[in-house]
Amino acid sequence: MRKLILEDFIEDIDYALIGIHCSIEDYRLAYLLNKYLGLNLKRKSVDIEYKDTSCYSIFEWEDEKQLTVWNLISNISKIEVNDTVDVTSLFVNEEKFTKTNYLVPEYKKVNFILKISDDPNQHLEKQALNKILEIPRVVTAFGIDANKLKTTDQLIFN
Repeated sequence: MRKLILEDFIEDIDYALIGIHCSIEDYRLAYLLNKYLGLNLKRKSVDIEYKDTSCYSIFEWEDEKQLTVWNLISNISKIEVNDTVDVTSLFVNEEKFTKTNYLVPEYKKVNFILKISDDPNQHLEKQALNKILEIPRVVTAFGIDANKLKTTDQLIFN
């Protein structure tokens, strides 16, 4: 009798994640990352759509020299929702409110996630983190251990 162990089928995570907390727009952060890290991030034509119409902007650059793919992903999606309130009268009151969703809900203070895929030497994360912390409009940045996230499915989008 043979026994299959589920762990044998789970892929190792081959990317590094950096959480970035700042108050600037996505395109501005992409520009600053390009400038400080020597990247060439460009906005993808299609945003990431996840679950209940949440939409997250994504920038990407494939570094063919280092065999690495860089992605800058927004962690916050704000959508306007109509809520119909019946006040038991002849008139139905319709209210609008903004709903905030997070791509990685464990890190609600993180505005953006920088994903470094296929880093053969596993050294780019530390170098990138030090340079990101030099960017004037960035409040803080830190490494995120992808193995400790509850779900990593939403970070697979290639």
